[in-house]
Amino acid sequence: MVLQGLLLIFLFLALIVMFIDLVPIIKVWILRIRIGSYQDKLNWNKAIINKGTKWIKKTPKIQVTDNTRLIIIDILKGNYSNSAIQHWQEASLILGLSEYLNYNDDPKVKNELQGFLDRKFDSNGDWLKRPENVDGAILAYSIMKINFINIDKYKKALDSTWDLIKEHIGQDGTIEYRKSMKVYRYVDTIGFICPFLVSYGTRYRKEECIDLAVNQILFYEKHGMLEGINIPCHSYNIKNNVPLGLYGWGRGLGWYAIGLIDAWSELPNSHKYKLILENSIKRFAQAVFKFQQNNGSWNWTVTRAECRPDSSATSTLAWFLLNASTINSISDKCIESTKKAINYLMSVTRRNGSIDFSQGDTKDIGVYSSLFNILPFTQGFSIRCINRYFYSVENSKTNNNNRQDIV
Repeated sequence: MVLQGLLLIFLFLALIVMFIDLVPIIKVWILRIRIGSYQDKLNWNKAIINKGTKWIKKTPKIQVTDNTRLIIIDILKGNYSNSAIQHWQEASLILGLSEYLNYNDDPKVKNELQGFLDRKFDSNGDWLKRPENVDGAILAYSIMKINFINIDKYKKALDSTWDLIKEHIGQDGTIEYRKSMKVYRYVDTIGFICPFLVSYGTRYRKEECIDLAVNQILFYEKHGMLEGINIPCHSYNIKNNVPLGLYGWGRGLGWYAIGLIDAWSELPNSHKYKLILENSIKRFAQAVFKFQQNNGSWNWTVTRAECRPDSSATSTLAWFLLNASTINSISDKCIESTKKAINYLMSVTRRNGSIDFSQGDTKDIGVYSSLFNILPFTQGFSIRCINRYFYSVENSKTNNNNRQDIV
């Protein structure tokens, strides 16, 4: 009798464990029913903005572990998911919604962004909780892109961010990803810091900030790029310049793309570095063109057609190419490639407006997630891209047609 009781308890616990494993799988399966049902770009834009606006207020939990079996163990250890979203994820949503507000007056979105600011900054415009790592710089940059606020009100936080970056300057004069990783330079860092440094340096006339940003990019070009192919590795060691991790990691290309294109865009046309970065953009664009898949995506390993597409890589590289299309020599190809990427992102958008199939968070150099799900980072850059696309491509097409009608 006792044995039967123990057996029943064991079976009951086993069922609970199985149920906990199955719940997230079933939930994702249900949410993916009729995925890609958006055919019209305007309706798609509304849907992804609505979801992005909700996430500004309450961000989804991001799964930390890649385990999909016996997840009760990770839950009990507190290792399964993380409700404390990273700064770069928040920044992406703000960048996307700010781009939307550049062309639309939407009180609801403004209200949510103002609420975010109130939760992050004190009455003196300083951080309520100062970021400890350099990914806080892209969040500061995103605040600088909000068009309905007086950014000088937040100058204390911006100055504090500049101080944080200076604290991470390494022995080679470039920025460390983490203070505990002094000999490694990550491609992520280019996206984290370079747009902020150029924007902050230009606004407050600190040329040393701009020098630092451009040096970060040029050093990576010299030591972290695959020669002849021009795609970045995940990281490199500054002591011996040995590359680390994967050449062609999709989101790594995205990080490099963000840092390069936004830094270039923030520079005045007359600046001494404008042409230098423009040449870098043209070189990198050729590599990006080469590795785009027929369906418009870039894979999580861009050099392998057999790999899964990554929506986070696709959204960031689409943003890069859309902005690079202002360079005449590559304009047409950039626009064509951007259109294909947008169509792909529409095809992997859930009915609720969440863009699916983004690679999960990276664990370490060369240790990449095998999970592909939603990611606020992707949502934000997709919003940013489609709204700039409407303004720069669709409006331009309409204006050209109107001019032809007049003629």
